[in-house]
Amino acid sequence: MAMNEHAKPTLDDVARAAGVSTATVSRCLNSPDQVIALTRERVMLAVERLGYTPDFGGRALASRRTNTVGAIIPTMDNAIFARGLQSFQETLSRFGKTLLVASSGYDPARERQQMEALAGRGADGLLLIGSARPESSTEYLRRRGIPFVGAWNLGSGDGCFVGFDNRAAAARLAEMVIARGHRRLAMIAGISYMNDRAADRTAGVRAAAEAAGIAPADLPVIEAAYTFEDGARAMGELMKANPRPTVVMCGNDVLAVGAMQMARELGLKVPGDVSLTGFDDIDLAGVVDPKLTTVRVPHRRMGEAAAEMLIKLITKQPVERRIEIPTAIIERGTLGPPRADSGHKG
Repeated sequence: MAMNEHAKPTLDDVARAAGVSTATVSRCLNSPDQVIALTRERVMLAVERLGYTPDFGGRALASRRTNTVGAIIPTMDNAIFARGLQSFQETLSRFGKTLLVASSGYDPARERQQMEALAGRGADGLLLIGSARPESSTEYLRRRGIPFVGAWNLGSGDGCFVGFDNRAAAARLAEMVIARGHRRLAMIAGISYMNDRAADRTAGVRAAAEAAGIAPADLPVIEAAYTFEDGARAMGELMKANPRPTVVMCGNDVLAVGAMQMARELGLKVPGDVSLTGFDDIDLAGVVDPKLTTVRVPHRRMGEAAAEMLIKLITKQPVERRIEIPTAIIERGTLGPPRADSGHKG
């Protein structure tokens, strides 16, 4: 009989697919050196194809639930995920769920390993960030019957997402920048590889600039890791241009603060000589001097809504598959009009 495509594959399923006994499968997984290479390869191919992972204590649970939920975030070094995860965990705890957190380092292979590890520990569901990952990874979760929710963007296709429109939010900020009179824009963007949020923010700024008739050559973009140091380094590169940009839009607040530090080192006033904008509205944005103009992302509301959606998926309740959380532009002190001579070096 064919296995239900949404049922978790069993040891018997792997044994049948590989044409060996369940004892041989167990030896391949637990003592691979005791199995000849040809057989081991056949078994591991079946394991990969079926998406089999041994359950961590799950075999003894008639309910097939462990009351644990996993979250795989790109990095633990960035504050943008902390507030959302805190709210996610608080909401899960109301439903008696325990949260396990893993970090992928923006590496799709590592994210897949974390998926398998959390599946092996019997996670009832997973929170993932964004949708930029190989289809084989999401297909693995579907084969295992593990519900998952994407957050921090709205995704595409038939998945479940709680997030916001990164492209539209960045475009709205760029439109405001342009309305202030800026025509020489530059951007310090996050690294777009396997990061749809960074790519969408860059696309939004470019679309707003194009709509305003600004030539692509007048919008240089440098991609940088989300650190103060990389933001400062990118700012230094952008300020070598002649004429200089009159405004630098940053893919997040950390990059913007790094850019502000470099502007000061170069003797440039913000916003007198160059304006700056960020994205996220982390706590830091409201305490730097001048305070940062940015896009506020309601991380806590997003975490709460993602937890509620995942609980509904786990308990097989009807669910709204795409929930958009609104963002807002927070105007502070780093954005001003361009000075007539601000783009030129002395």
